[in-house]
Amino acid sequence: MTATAHLSSLGAFVEASPSSFHAAAEAARQLEGGGFRPLDETEAWDAGPGRWFVVRDGAIVAWVTPLGAGPVTPFRIVGAHTDSPGFALKPKPTTASNGWLQAGVEVYGGPLYNSWLDRELELAGRLVFRDGETALVRTGPVLRIPQLAVHLDRSVNAEGLKLDPQRHLNPVLGLAGHDSDIVGHLAGLVSRDGSEVTGYSVVVADTQPPARFGIDGTLFASGRLDNLSSVHAGLAALLDLGDDVDEIAVLAAFDHEEVGSETRSGASGPLLADVLTRIGIGLGASETERMRALAGSWCLSADAGHAVHPNYPDRHDPANRPIVNGGPLLKINANQRYATDAPGAAEFARACAQAGVEYQEFVSSNAVPCGSTIGPLTATRLGIRTIDVGIPLLSMHSARELCGADDPAALSRAMGAFLAPAE
Repeated sequence: MTATAHLSSLGAFVEASPSSFHAAAEAARQLEGGGFRPLDETEAWDAGPGRWFVVRDGAIVAWVTPLGAGPVTPFRIVGAHTDSPGFALKPKPTTASNGWLQAGVEVYGGPLYNSWLDRELELAGRLVFRDGETALVRTGPVLRIPQLAVHLDRSVNAEGLKLDPQRHLNPVLGLAGHDSDIVGHLAGLVSRDGSEVTGYSVVVADTQPPARFGIDGTLFASGRLDNLSSVHAGLAALLDLGDDVDEIAVLAAFDHEEVGSETRSGASGPLLADVLTRIGIGLGASETERMRALAGSWCLSADAGHAVHPNYPDRHDPANRPIVNGGPLLKINANQRYATDAPGAAEFARACAQAGVEYQEFVSSNAVPCGSTIGPLTATRLGIRTIDVGIPLLSMHSARELCGADDPAALSRAMGAFLAPAE
């Protein structure tokens, strides 16, 4: 796939994925179209050689088991996450203030608050009904978080914008006095009554379409690049694999990374371990053989990283200066906020050379605390050798982030070479 075609596919994937549940569903749709077969965790698995996937809430794990796989065949895992920072709908979400109908929302993760102001937003997520049925819903643009006019805050440009997340970030969606109910509206989208809804997980998402831009068309802007860019790159790499792989190729796209991953569908939870164990059992592996398979395995943890910001160059390491369209990042931290070690660095260099992809090293400035990823969590949980990588961004955790137009495809090619090493 060319960089242009990959970018177009990424934009379509982001637009189809306003919530983690939608991202998992869209990945499942594409996998089924590529010959992968779904499995139900509550059923027995007859999952030997072939192409398979399983969805758990807003997470998905997919894999290719080659014909020659046995009890000690190692795994090659690409890990990513489906969620993005933003806002989630609270209980009793329909509120009114001074003639305005508003939605009660809670901060999810660490969004840049100001980037969500004055944008047309939507609600998207999962509803659960009294009869046990579930449904994915999305509203399209119905919300906006209006900024206070400069005439009413003359100091804002001189002293900076200060936003109280409880008082200042509740979106408006109409005028009070109408018979409007947010949960009822969401249920109506799937021809159900709001009184039938007994649970929901609904987030706020930006509705502006992804766009290629820049004077030479080399830039790309979109919501949720952190981390749908990695999910999509891994999905494209897995779908492109032939049947002649030597190891078991896996894509694990977890939920809840932005809030710590400690959930049943997060990287600190049992999802990946459960799936790998069941794959091993299907191949007749004993407990010792499963341990041997993990000892020979690799995980490529893919999450977006930072490009040097031209207006804040002092916030970056003076020697390691990643730029967009310079290739994917190899993320390194001596305190193991990233899981990359020397053998991992060598393995990523090998994969990039095989794919014909340039890569860049990223390390944080000593004066700026380093973030983390699912990489250390996966390494700790399973003992698998792990490498942290990702594409460089500006405006990370903004409602709309920026990357280079060539980097997503380059990351996907490197992932393909990682999943299927050349002889």
